Amino acid sequence: MHIVKTSELFNWFTVSSKKTPSRPDSFDTNKTKHIMDLKLKLEQLHQRVVGLKDHINTEEATKNAFVLPFIQILGYDIFNPTEVVPEHICDIGTKKGEKVDYVIRKNDEPILIFECKHWKENADAHNSQLHRYYHVSKARFGVLTNGTVYNFYTDLEKPNIMDEKPFFTIDIEDLKDSSIKILESFTKNQYSLETILDSAEALKYIKAIRKEFEKEIESPSDELVKLLVNRFFEKPLTANRMVVFKEYTKKALTISINESISDRLKSALNINEKIEKRDDTTAGPINENPDVDKIITTEEELEAFQIVKAILREKIPSTRIAPRDTQSYFGVLLDDNNRKPICRFHFNTAKKYLETFHNGKDAGEKTQLHSLDELYGYRQQLHQTLENY
Repeated sequence: MHIVKTSELFNWFTVSSKKTPSRPDSFDTNKTKHIMDLKLKLEQLHQRVVGLKDHINTEEATKNAFVLPFIQILGYDIFNPTEVVPEHICDIGTKKGEKVDYVIRKNDEPILIFECKHWKENADAHNSQLHRYYHVSKARFGVLTNGTVYNFYTDLEKPNIMDEKPFFTIDIEDLKDSSIKILESFTKNQYSLETILDSAEALKYIKAIRKEFEKEIESPSDELVKLLVNRFFEKPLTANRMVVFKEYTKKALTISINESISDRLKSALNINEKIEKRDDTTAGPINENPDVDKIITTEEELEAFQIVKAILREKIPSTRIAPRDTQSYFGVLLDDNNRKPICRFHFNTAKKYLETFHNGKDAGEKTQLHSLDELYGYRQQLHQTLENY
């Protein structure tokens, strides 16, 4: 079993910085840089989580290997027991000596309490214990985590009583730019209680609405079907008709969303194509067809891209993985560089093929695919391609 030393955590996460004079016209630039630095450190933590998971067998090891680095990324001094207080005692009624895993303090006031679980446990299953800690703490925010998922709670519903559902969640294994921007407000340098509380309600209800919307996409409710169908269908909606229209509604929503994604992707591809025509005159291993108007990005290609992207994220940040569609194939590139093809999908014929470049050659090797699930079997080849670059 790999023992994670505290000194290793410090050396791994400490990044040198230079102080620059604060100027009004540099505020946005500094803020953007701060978010980018935060994103980089979180992506590094993700790689660490992936590499160490199988060696982390206890809750204590989860705290040391995953949670403490996360707290340090937020800018708090994990080696200062007055700032990051471990095993903080919270007497709860008649229960004496109850301990919360970590309390984060700023200006001698508690601002965050952390309750940690083993990384294999569900981060949503233990909020009752955090609920008790929150009630006796002066901190306005509680965090329940298994080292990969971090759920942030506050008391929007009733004062000093922690809400049942988190208003914000960030998943180390599924980092999103929008979540990183929100997390930035919890860092030591940017923390502002008023700012967070002002946005907490919006975050909570936007998350709830989105969840309900996703449910409707997966399984449209009678209410939604009636709302939509009654606008154009004048006959009564019988039980049999409702079953049919539910299926129609599900397909319509799915098609609408997929086409919207496809249109945005093609728009981005068109921009990249125009930039390459203007700036990149050196021929590479991928021969692009300039007639992009004839390119059709299919739902199957997008799904295959997401699978390959998930595989590659085990080794590199998602920002380095770029799609490139052409008339003859859909390509996946490293750093959006047409000289660094990772793989191609040849899905324009009856038989579908995956082309890989793991042997370090310009010409790839084609293999027939019978289902998209077979892509998971090419993890080693895709990782080898990255190493070749």
